[in-house]
Amino acid sequence: MKINKPLFIYSLTFIFCSLYGFAQKDVKLLRHGNKLYDQGKYKEAELDYRKALEINKESDKGKFNLGTAVYKENNFNEAKKIFEDLSGRQLDKSTKAKAYHNYGNSLLESKQYEQSIAAYKNSLLNNPADKDTKYNLEYARSMLKKQQQQQQQDKNQDKKDQDKKDQDKQNKEQQNKDQNKNQSQDQNKKISKEDAERMLEALKNDEKKTMDKLKKTKAKVQQTMIEKDW
Repeated sequence: MKINKPLFIYSLTFIFCSLYGFAQKDVKLLRHGNKLYDQGKYKEAELDYRKALEINKESDKGKFNLGTAVYKENNFNEAKKIFEDLSGRQLDKSTKAKAYHNYGNSLLESKQYEQSIAAYKNSLLNNPADKDTKYNLEYARSMLKKQQQQQQQDKNQDKKDQDKKDQDKQNKEQQNKDQNKNQSQDQNKKISKEDAERMLEALKNDEKKTMDKLKKTKAKVQQTMIEKDW
C-alpha cells in the first residue's frame, strides 16, 4: 500500500502589505523560497525560509514552509519539532489541521505509528472532511498492527532462543555430571582391579608358604619313618 503524503505549503498571497521594509523583505524571501520549493530545490528553499525567520521569528508561514522543506530533505526529526510546535499554536482550524497532518507524516516516517495516529486524529478534529488525512490515518493503523505483530514475533523468537540456551546449558551440565560419574566409576573399577591383583598376589604368597610348610612337614614324617627301621 502506497502512502499518500501530501505536504501542504502555504500560499503567500497576502491580503495585507506591510509598510516596513523588513516585512517586505520577509515576504520576498518566503515567495522566493516557494518558487525554489516548487522546482524541487528544497535545500535552497530551506535557506530562504530560514532567512525569512531570522527577520520574523514568529512567522507561522515561515515555520510551516521550513517544515515542509526539511521534510522533503528527509530530515524528519526537525520536521517533527517544527510541526509539533505549530500544532500547539493559536491557528485557524484549517491551518492547524494541516500542521497536525504534516506532524503525523513526520511521525509516520520515523515509524512512531501510535503518535502519528494521534496526530491524524487531531487533524481530523479540525478538518473532518480531509480525505488524505483519513487515508493516512488508516495506513498508520495498519503499520502499527504490523509493528506490534513483528514485536510479538521477535519476543517469541527471543524466548525460544533463551529456552534453547537454557536447555543446552542443562544438557551440558548433565553431560558433565555423567562424565564425572563415569570417571568415578572407572576409577573405582581400576582400584578394585588393583585390589584384586594384590589379593591374588597375597593368596599366591600364602599358598607358597603353605606348600613350603607342607613339604617340610612331609620331609619330617618321612625322615621319622626311615629312622624306625625294624
